Amino acid sequence: MDYDYEKLGLKVGLEIHQQLNTKRKLFCNCPTKIRDDEPHGEIERVLRPSQSEMGHVDKAALLESKKEKKFIYQYYNDTTCLVELDDEPPHDVAPEAVDTALEVSTLMNMKMADEVQIMRKMVIDGSNTSGFQRTMFVSQEGFIETEYGNIGVTSLCLEEDACKKIEDGKDYTKYCVDRLGIPLLEITTEPDITSPKMGKEAARRIGTILRATGKVKRGLGTIRQDVNISIKNGARIEVKGVQNLDLIEKIIENEVTRQISLNEIKEELLKRNAEVIDEIKDITELLKATESKVLKNALKNKGVIRAILLKGFSGMIGREVQPGRRLGTEFSDRGKVLGGVGGLFHTDELPKYGITEEEVVKLKEYMDCGENDAVILVADKKNKVERALNAVIERAKESMIGIPEETRKALDDGNTSYLRPLPGAARMYPETDVPTITITEEKLEAIRNNLPEMPEEKLVRFVKEYELNEDLAKQMVMSYHVDLFESLSKKYSKIKPTLIATTLEATIKEIKREGLDTDLLTEEHLDELFKGLSEDKMSKEAVPDVIKGFIENPSKKLDEILEIKGMSSMSVEEVESIIEDIINQNISQVNEKGMGAMGLLMGRCMAQLRGKADGKLINITLQKKLKEKVQQVN
Repeated sequence: MDYDYEKLGLKVGLEIHQQLNTKRKLFCNCPTKIRDDEPHGEIERVLRPSQSEMGHVDKAALLESKKEKKFIYQYYNDTTCLVELDDEPPHDVAPEAVDTALEVSTLMNMKMADEVQIMRKMVIDGSNTSGFQRTMFVSQEGFIETEYGNIGVTSLCLEEDACKKIEDGKDYTKYCVDRLGIPLLEITTEPDITSPKMGKEAARRIGTILRATGKVKRGLGTIRQDVNISIKNGARIEVKGVQNLDLIEKIIENEVTRQISLNEIKEELLKRNAEVIDEIKDITELLKATESKVLKNALKNKGVIRAILLKGFSGMIGREVQPGRRLGTEFSDRGKVLGGVGGLFHTDELPKYGITEEEVVKLKEYMDCGENDAVILVADKKNKVERALNAVIERAKESMIGIPEETRKALDDGNTSYLRPLPGAARMYPETDVPTITITEEKLEAIRNNLPEMPEEKLVRFVKEYELNEDLAKQMVMSYHVDLFESLSKKYSKIKPTLIATTLEATIKEIKREGLDTDLLTEEHLDELFKGLSEDKMSKEAVPDVIKGFIENPSKKLDEILEIKGMSSMSVEEVESIIEDIINQNISQVNEKGMGAMGLLMGRCMAQLRGKADGKLINITLQKKLKEKVQQVN
């Protein structure tokens, strides 16, 4: 939908979270390795909120604790340690991570802190074994340049990443601590973004700066964007976990639609003098004979059915607020998250789901439901139903006041769903186990003197220096393998850089699409590959099969792979001999077609010599030998 975003007063700020590709984690010596094999063990924890020094309990933490969930943490004996399990104090901060944070800060024109204090930030979803995340404020007051103008950068923090979520059950959440402690940059912009396109461009530019350092991880889950969105007469909404850059525009557009729609619903409810009745009524006996599968299953499991009355809400609960999502979905989200129920029914959508027209009439009569009123009912265990309906009552009251500030989860279709209330501001306190870090002018000067080349500069150089076409150069500049490409191109000058770039950016991806685990391919394998090419041990046609050989046999050397694949390079004399034999085996076609037999013979030569001889050599030799044979015949 086309909106006048300036008139709406749209304000958007980004929080970019980027994993760093360091040798060790932020507060221990464990590798920054993500695993998917069977863990060596598990521990269990529960969340208990406590008061702050001011005597306040963070409302987000309090609500999370009311879910009565337990947290299960998987660990590995060889790549995680007691620091991740919160059974050992943290070690000193990884210097490599600090230097990268300072480098990125410099590239974004930021003012550095003289001394970095490690802080504890309360975590309320169980994603950290300690109940808090260690974070440090590194720099502030910077800016990035975009085609839409400069965007302010509020702060850059260096922090530890959270656990990796494995499974979310009704009364538990399972995490793995392999990701916990990986160094993470948190970059927060000012709310200077005033359109969805500008939001996407800002995220792209920050990502470009991060990749330019060559010190960040790549791949799904290594960079996450949180988007803060508000409009006039709206509220600040924090959307968590936008992993796809292309989704940012849609997330912003749909949130604007949601806030406009919720404001319209509020105005209509006020006109109707709508009222939320706080009483929760037990309707188990009323619907005990229902044929609705959902209600029957709840009763079978010793559950109850209860309902609330929303006066003046008829037709409003089924009203769309985002594409495919209604006000009733907002109510249902609250019930699911805070009550742990599967969902709810409301009279805007009934009769349906096995609930008959007769049962709806009985329900409305029992609830004293007027023509403009609505009823919401939930079936589950008693404590869950109570929590869910109380959450719905609160959300229904909010719908008559305005748009509640909250944290929402990004969905794959560009919509969002309720996650939790916005956390309170006072959830930071000093870390006492790790000393502060002094940032000296000498350190900053050394970083300023060794800043990386930015992508736009590198693109021009790659086209000129390595003679890559512009499309391939763009791919290479943004590639995880960019430093490896330059290293291999300089080391093996006999090989065309285009072949190296194509191998890294196209061939490996194609092999991955075939189902092979290209993560097993190391830089040492690739170095051996191009060394073998430069020493004429193999032909360039053999590259895909040799790469597959390394993946299938990671511990073997190039000579062994060539032997396994039957691709050891042939001498010119051997190539000539085989081509002569192929011509003689097909002499009838040569006699009949002359040089016109070239296509047929080339296919048969390649079938026998592919990977063992260079294609250009095969072509030249075949033309020469075929021409000689045709002349002999004539």
